[in-house]
Amino acid sequence: MRWRVIRQYSVGLCTLLLTGCSQYQWGWYVLDPFTAQGVRNLTFLIAGFGDTLRLSLLSMVLAMGLGLMVALPALSPRRTLRQANRVYVEVVRAIPLLVLLLWIYYGLPVLFDLSLNHFTAGVMALSLAESAFMAEVFRGGIQAIDRGQHEAAQALGLRDWQKMRLVILPQALRHILPPLGNQFIYILKMSSLVSVIGLSDLTRRANELVVTEYLPLEIYTFLVLEYLILILLVSYGVRRLEKKLALPQ
Repeated sequence: MRWRVIRQYSVGLCTLLLTGCSQYQWGWYVLDPFTAQGVRNLTFLIAGFGDTLRLSLLSMVLAMGLGLMVALPALSPRRTLRQANRVYVEVVRAIPLLVLLLWIYYGLPVLFDLSLNHFTAGVMALSLAESAFMAEVFRGGIQAIDRGQHEAAQALGLRDWQKMRLVILPQALRHILPPLGNQFIYILKMSSLVSVIGLSDLTRRANELVVTEYLPLEIYTFLVLEYLILILLVSYGVRRLEKKLALPQ
């Protein structure tokens, strides 16, 4: 029954889109791979994959490191540390990413008299914003580990940092891999906001091409397909990694 309803809605949606677009004269020549103009435009758009991937990967790595450091105080028996963790997480999550990005790019150079390029500002904003979510992911993953694992590590004479590095975190990573994959996909999508400060990512290049070619529907449709393909590939990779790391039943 559920699949029948989904199929009916899908057919209805496709019919609506095709009917609404029947009067529109598509200008796909702007991206025709068999013409010089199309090859030039496609090359220009696809080149944005480099900045998008570099920005997302570096931000993900930094956000994981910062998120882990923020998560550890939440597990402390000291109330002051737990409260500091809660304040950081709540404050950072409450700030919209675009606002944080603009503040870092335009505000930090004024406060500290420094030069900040587009890429660095984007990495700082994405890493800081994502670190609050990563902290909650790590906290949940570490708390999911059975108490017996902690006691076994203590019985072996491991120090706290050794216990966390050698026993707890490797097991926690199995639990948090799916949310980590979701957060990386989130970073990939949110990286499009960095285009507002001038980084030549996928979205920025699409905007520039729209200005010169005056065909926004075709170019933004191609942009949608670029992000769709990229995110589907990441999702597939995360699923494969989950199966590889899964414990035998």
